[in-house]
Amino acid sequence: MFPSKSKPLALAVAISLGLGACQPASEAPEAPARPKLVVDLSAVTLQPISLRAEDLDPSVEACRDFNGFVNSKWLAANPVPGDRTTWGAFALLGERSLEVQHQIARAAAAGQWPAGSMEQKVGDFFAAGMDEAAVEAAGLAPIQAELDGIAAIASNANIPAYLGEAYARGQGMLFPFFAMADYNDSSVNIAYAIQGGLSLPERGYYIEDREDFARIREAFKQHVARVLTLAGADEATASTQAEQVLAFETRLAQASLGRVEMRDPARRYRPVTLAEADASTPNFSWTAFFAALDVPAPEKFSLATPEFFAEMDEMLAEVPLEQWQTWLRFRTIDGASPYLSSAFEQANFDFYRKTLAGQQEMQPRWKRVLTALNMSMGEGFGQLYVEQAFPPESKAKMEQLVGNLREALRARIENLEWMGEETKARALEKWSTFTPKIGYPDKWRDWSGLRIGRDSYAGNVMAAAAFNYRWNLDKIGKPVDRSEWGMSPQTVNAYYRATANEIVFPAAILQPPFFDPDADDALNYGGIGAVIGHEMLHGFDDQGSKFDAAGNMANWWTEEDRRRFEARADKLAEQFSGYEALPGLFVNGRLGLGENIADLGGVTVAYDAMKRAQGERFSDPMVEGFSQDQRFFMNWATVWRIAFTEAQLRQQLQVGPHSPGMFRAIGAPSNLPAFAEAFGCKEGDPMVRSGEQRVVIW
Repeated sequence: MFPSKSKPLALAVAISLGLGACQPASEAPEAPARPKLVVDLSAVTLQPISLRAEDLDPSVEACRDFNGFVNSKWLAANPVPGDRTTWGAFALLGERSLEVQHQIARAAAAGQWPAGSMEQKVGDFFAAGMDEAAVEAAGLAPIQAELDGIAAIASNANIPAYLGEAYARGQGMLFPFFAMADYNDSSVNIAYAIQGGLSLPERGYYIEDREDFARIREAFKQHVARVLTLAGADEATASTQAEQVLAFETRLAQASLGRVEMRDPARRYRPVTLAEADASTPNFSWTAFFAALDVPAPEKFSLATPEFFAEMDEMLAEVPLEQWQTWLRFRTIDGASPYLSSAFEQANFDFYRKTLAGQQEMQPRWKRVLTALNMSMGEGFGQLYVEQAFPPESKAKMEQLVGNLREALRARIENLEWMGEETKARALEKWSTFTPKIGYPDKWRDWSGLRIGRDSYAGNVMAAAAFNYRWNLDKIGKPVDRSEWGMSPQTVNAYYRATANEIVFPAAILQPPFFDPDADDALNYGGIGAVIGHEMLHGFDDQGSKFDAAGNMANWWTEEDRRRFEARADKLAEQFSGYEALPGLFVNGRLGLGENIADLGGVTVAYDAMKRAQGERFSDPMVEGFSQDQRFFMNWATVWRIAFTEAQLRQQLQVGPHSPGMFRAIGAPSNLPAFAEAFGCKEGDPMVRSGEQRVVIW
C-alpha cells in the first residue's frame, strides 16, 4: 500500500534462503525451509498521487470548468512522457505498480528457486526477456515451425485444419473462440465464437471515408510490407502482399458489426447446435474444429455475428490460397514481433504505438518484458506482488466501504420515484446478490503445468499462450468457478462481471487518489467509493440491467419501467455526445453510455454513503480550506486527471467504451445538486444542468 503522503517506500530487495541452523546430532535434521523472496519496501520515496491544494488552478472557476479547476495546473506541469500515450492518475499508479513488479522480477531472476515454483517461472521469464543478445540471435527461429506450417497448406480446403492446429497452440487469429458462462445459464460455461480478424482497432478504420483513417490505411500497408520484407520477401512482392492483407481484412470489416452494436449482449450471444453451425458455414466444419481443439462436442455453443462468419465462409472458397497464406504469415509474424529481434519489435512499435497512438519513444525493455510477463501469467506473478504490496488493513477498510456503498445503493433503489414496485423488487433482489472481491483471489490458480525457462523469450510467451488457452478451453461444459478473477492483483483497474453479478477491485488500484486507509472520508468516498459505486451500477446500466440476480440474460423489467429508464439514459447519451474532444470530433455518447450511467450512479451513491457514514452530528474539518463536499468532488475529478497524445485521443473516441477522462470529471457532477451547492454554482453556469437537461437515473 502506498500512503498519501511522502513516506519512505523501499524497493531495495533481499533474498532470504531460510536454510535454518544446524541441528544437534541427536536429532533428525529438519528439511530446509522453502526459499522465500523478500522485497523490503522502506528505502525509496515515491511522490504521492493525491488531491493537493497547490495543484488547483484558482484562475479557473469551478462552476465553469471543474476539470480545469482541479487538473489543468497539474497537467500543464506534467506533459505526457515520450514513452506514454496518456498521463494522469491511472498512468502514475501503473508506474508505481511496475516499479514494485520490477524489483520482484529482478529478485526472482537473481535467486535460486525450486523448479516449478512461481519465483522460478517469474525469474526465468524476466531473465529470458532481458537477454537481448539471445533474442537477437534467435531471429525468426521461435516461429519458424508456424511459418513452415502455413507454407505447407496445400489448398483452401486445408485452411480450416491449419486454423484448428493454430488455435490449439493458443494462436487464434481469425476470430475469438473462448469459454465463458452461458448467458442463459450462468452456472455453466459454454464456448463462444465471435467476429474478429482485424489488425486495426475497429472496422471504421477500414471502411470510413475519413482523412485520418485513409492515412492510417496507407501506413498499415507500409507496415505490412515492412514486416514481410524483414521476414525475407523482396520489396515488390511485399508491397503486393500488403495490398492483399488490407483487402482481406477490409472484407472482414465490412461484414463486422460496429462497437455500439456489439455492446448489446444479444448481439454477442446466439446459441446453436454443431449441426446448425456446420450448415451455416459449409466450408468450415465446427465439428472438426472442436475435435482439433480436443473439446468434447457440445449440445450447443454461441456462434454470434452470423454475417461475419458467412463472409469468412465465402472467403474460404473465394480468396486465393496465396492470399490466405500471406495474411496468416503476416498475422503470425506481427503477433510475435514484440518478442522477436529488435527489427521486428521496432516495426511493431512504429506502427501500433507511434502511428496509431502517438507514442514517441519505446518504453525501457524492463517495462516491455513486464508487460509480456503480466499477459502471460499475471495472476501467478500477482501472488508475489500481494505478498509485498497489499497489507491486510487495506482489505479490511475496503470491505467496510463496500458495505456502506451497498446500503446507500439499496436506499437509492427503494426511493426511486420513476420505478414501479414490481421492477423495484427485482432490482433489490439483484442488489442482494452482489459479490465483492477485493485485493486478490481467495484461491490462486494452479500454474504447475506451465514450463518456463531461460533459453527463449518468445518460446516462453508462446508456451504461456498455449497453456492459458488450454486452461480456458477446459472450462467448456463445466460449472463456472465463481472464485476466479478476470484481472491480476497488480492491475490498476476494476470491473463488473454481469454473469456473476460481481464487483472486483485488484490490489493495485487501492492506492491514492482512489484509496488511502489514513485519508479523510471525502477522499476515500470521492475516489474508491465512487469507483465501487460505479462497478455496482454496471449491474444496472443499459446493458448490465439485461441480466438478472443469478447472472442470466433475462428481462426483469416491466415495459413501462424499461421505457422510463431508457428515456433517462438517452438524455445522458445526448449530454456526452455534446462534448467536443478535438475540433469536429465529439464523444460518442452511445458507445460510452454504460460507463457514463455507472459514473453518474456511482458518484451519487458514493456521496450518499459518505453522508451516511459521517452522520448528522458530523463536524466538517475544512481541510486546506475546503469542505468535505468540495473535497469529495475534487477527488473524483483527480481520479480522471488525464492527458492524451492526439493520436491516442482519436483512437479513444473511435473505439473506447469509456469517455475521455476530462469529460468523466465533469459529466456526473454537473447533474448533481450537491455539487452546485458545494461550490455555490448558479443556474446557467456550465457545471449546472437543471430542468429538462438534468439527468437522474439511479
